[in-house]
This record gives sequence, C-alpha cells and structure tokens, in this order.
Amino acid sequence: MDACTAGAREIIGREMTVSEVMVEVEQDIIFYDQSGGGVTFSGGEPLMQPEFLLAVLNQCQAQQIHTALDTSCYAEPKIVEMVSERTDLFLCDLKHMDNEIHERFTGVGNNLILDNIRRLSEAGKEIVIRVPVIPGFNNDRANIEATGKFTALLQGVSRIDILPFNRGGKEKSARLTTESKPLQIETPGEEEMNSIAKELSKYGFEVKIGG
Repeated sequence: MDACTAGAREIIGREMTVSEVMVEVEQDIIFYDQSGGGVTFSGGEPLMQPEFLLAVLNQCQAQQIHTALDTSCYAEPKIVEMVSERTDLFLCDLKHMDNEIHERFTGVGNNLILDNIRRLSEAGKEIVIRVPVIPGFNNDRANIEATGKFTALLQGVSRIDILPFNRGGKEKSARLTTESKPLQIETPGEEEMNSIAKELSKYGFEVKIGG
C-alpha cells in the first residue's frame, strides 16, 4: 500500500535518479569548497547498489567534488576496485578480527572484508578504520590488539575511529520483528573507550572516539 489510513505505518525514503541526487549535492558545492569537505555515501551498504553508486561518483568526480564511502567492504573485489577509482576516502568498518566470531554474529565471515581493505591500501587509497565498540563482542584485549596489528600493516590509514555501541538498534529490532533477540548490551563507558583508544594509539595511529 502507498499509505496507511490509520497512520500506523509510513513510507520512509524515496527512489531518486542520479540527476535528482546531484541536484541535492550541487546545492552545497560552495560549502565543500570552503570547508574542504565533500559527499559521503553511507547506508545501509552503498556497495549493494554499485551501478547507481558508480554513476553518482562519476558525476561528483566530473565536478571535482571530494567523495567518501562509508562501507563494510563486504562486496565482490571487482566492485570495490571500480568504486575505488572514483572515491577519495574510504571509511571501513571493522566489527571483529576473528573470522568465526564475525560469521556467528553477522552471518558472514570477514576474510573478504579484510582482503578488500588490503586491496584499497595497496591501491594507495586514503582509509579511516572504524570500529564499533560492542561490549561482550569485540572489546576484549585480544581483538583490540588484532585490530591494531592488522591496521599497522596497511598503507594510507589516516585514523582509527572507535564508536561506542548505540542501543538504538534494540528499539528498531523490536519494531521490525518479535522473533529477534538482540544482545543485551550497555553502551561502553568513557574509561573503557579511553583505554581502547590508548591501546590502539600504540600502533602509531591517531585514534578518535566517536565519528
């Protein structure tokens, strides 16, 4: 249905053409020029719509607009390669370094993800590694150390962002289904976040809490 007469449901978002997206983007060109910023493609996962993403990136590139991609890097290598040629900055999510644990909690392993991040590094792309800190899942010392060691082998990493777990997903899950049982997790405190930042900074990176 296009609408719910009782108002209990509403459609969020709308389909747009490349031209319509660019009209929105171009309105802020003066601010990109003044701030040194640009356009960030996020989601969801933008790599799930590679043709559309590439088309918009091409338009941005033609107008010399700086582009960033916020991604899990879970996509076919050929897609990542095509997108990388038109993207200035990659914001790469790292949820867990252990393949089995990653698969158990997300449904997919992390080998493809790590390989794609390595490829971006070898291609000379600028990368920010982003780690959502989730107590009981990936905040243990072994995983933090593994994250630091992996990142230390990469070229082009400008920063590591550590992002405190946000409980908003729990409420969203409850709205979507009664079958889902999300992890009962509290947001990590300031002391823990500072401790993780200190550990990762040992590998020579600027570490930012939040982002």
